[in-house]
Amino acid sequence: MPLAHFPARSAGTPADVPQQPRLRIRSIAGTAALLIGLIGSGGGVAAASVAGAPQTPTPAPRQAAPQAGDPGFGPNVRIFDPSMPVADIQATVDAIAAAQVDDEMGSKRYSLLFKPGTYGTAEEPLIVQVGYSTEVAGLGASPTDVTINGHVDVYNRCLTADNCIALNNFWRSLSNLTINVTGLDGCRSSANFWAASQASPMRRVNITGGNLSLMDYCTAGPQYASGGFISDSKTGTVINGSQQQYFVRDSSIGDWSNGVWNQVFSGVDGAPAQSFPNPPYTNLAGTPVSREKPYLTVDAAGQYGVFVPGVRRDSAGTTWENGPTAGRSIPLSDFFVARPGDSVKTINSQLARGKNLLLTPGVYDIDQSIEVKRANTVVLGLGMATLTAVNGAVPLTVADVPGVDIAAVTVDAGEVNSPALMRIGKVADSAGGGQKSLNHSDPSNPTTLHDVFFRIGGPHVGKASLSLEVNSDNVLLDHIWAWRADHGNGVGWTTNTADNGVIINGDHVTATGLFVEHYQQYNVIWNGEHGKTVFFQNELPYDAPNQAAWQHDGVLGWAGYKIADSVKTHELWGGGSYVYNNVDPTIHATRGFEVPVTPGVRLRGLLTVNLGAGTLDHVINDTGAPVSTDAVGVPSYVASFG
Repeated sequence: MPLAHFPARSAGTPADVPQQPRLRIRSIAGTAALLIGLIGSGGGVAAASVAGAPQTPTPAPRQAAPQAGDPGFGPNVRIFDPSMPVADIQATVDAIAAAQVDDEMGSKRYSLLFKPGTYGTAEEPLIVQVGYSTEVAGLGASPTDVTINGHVDVYNRCLTADNCIALNNFWRSLSNLTINVTGLDGCRSSANFWAASQASPMRRVNITGGNLSLMDYCTAGPQYASGGFISDSKTGTVINGSQQQYFVRDSSIGDWSNGVWNQVFSGVDGAPAQSFPNPPYTNLAGTPVSREKPYLTVDAAGQYGVFVPGVRRDSAGTTWENGPTAGRSIPLSDFFVARPGDSVKTINSQLARGKNLLLTPGVYDIDQSIEVKRANTVVLGLGMATLTAVNGAVPLTVADVPGVDIAAVTVDAGEVNSPALMRIGKVADSAGGGQKSLNHSDPSNPTTLHDVFFRIGGPHVGKASLSLEVNSDNVLLDHIWAWRADHGNGVGWTTNTADNGVIINGDHVTATGLFVEHYQQYNVIWNGEHGKTVFFQNELPYDAPNQAAWQHDGVLGWAGYKIADSVKTHELWGGGSYVYNNVDPTIHATRGFEVPVTPGVRLRGLLTVNLGAGTLDHVINDTGAPVSTDAVGVPSYVASFG
């Protein structure tokens, strides 16, 4: 993740928000000190609250069948009913927030679910603070079925008393409810705050009664934030503030306050007009292909189910403002509700019997692949459910079938190297490179990954040659963060080893929100034809020990985004690659993007940025000015290539 921000073109705090101290613009020397303080020589300050390897929780024993009205989601799911006293709900969410707000690399997971109804009042608002590994979601058919009068906030995390940032605010989510912003005093009353960075999606959220701020301007500085994802949501004014990059898809907004380096809007009513690079807004009228994430619901009779939204083409706006979201509902009885103590053998047996899979909150040790073989299977995680590879396993594989949905799952590498952490489709001949099997995909029913996150190192030592491999055609990647850890436990050039983040071998694969960081060779390799990416964010590895260790074929470093020389057709809108070689600041990378020069390969809205060390010589191929410590935080832009 980016470690410092240099807010450009900031509009400051909107006139209708009480004036706060503006974001401090630090000197280059001060920024270097911040960077050193954050990363340090090992795990860095961000890992200071985590001592040693994480402790895997004792698996909960499989209980008898749940009683009527009890969905059997286990002890880390809290289900709230509007009849409950607000004080009781407040006490529960406060206790979870206190445990999770600093537990960046911990093993606890929580899901906070709200049944349809209204929670809190103007006199007694409900204030929910969302910490690490916590999901907050409504259980209605529409976001308007659940209303919280109050706040659902993420604030800056204070590493020291005067170093409060959102750069490491990862792994949490908010979905399927209305927030009527009310309550709190002074600065905190000015907005609902979602000061989060990567892997913190906001989906199907309706903000009324106040602003939405994506930075926390109320806490002591420097207040940096590092990019995120919003979809299928409706807001009034959005205060982007210090968010260096952001992607908003298929939503409706009242206003957007400013841009820093890279802001991308796709199918967003009210979004700023196309103006890249000044301001750095990329605006697509419609999203080429979209499908919203499946979500849990409960009806008036107390019956639980999972709703799977339908596919849209050239989509714009929300799925729910003008009528019910199109799609299909699956009763909970058609799911195997898994607990962390369940074996892969048990899970695969249930999948083979035609069940879908619901992963309740927790960390699952995966010693062989969970195998999804049936078309239209849904795998849905609650509360940041995490699959950890054991003995070099590939934790999850999907056959060459259409319509599979993998949603809200985090996959961690283990101590023994895995060849991959997730595979979609089967490679027919791995020796050939980039060759895929004949498959049975369906362009009208793509297999889709929503909010799927990968970690190599961070919680513990992890090794994997590759995080995500896509071999099937017609796959949609809707918000991916593949992360080779730059801080935490088990971090180092020879410790958390990983060549590539994402490799795409299938044709007609679309990525909407692709974040890939710190891999040791190409971060992304795209071998398939007719690929599309809407928003790409990348950081090259920080920790290469020297230039000799990070170069190939006469090229210095490795590009963040590589399109194979054989590819004839590919499009990308809004992509950034950043450099920060803190171990050896003399290192160069030749380019951020490496692509064949052919009429069908077109990339728009590209940039590179130096974060305080190293040099990136070109933006794409041999085009674009270098970024170096001569101008830390100042992007080099290429508006269009090809």
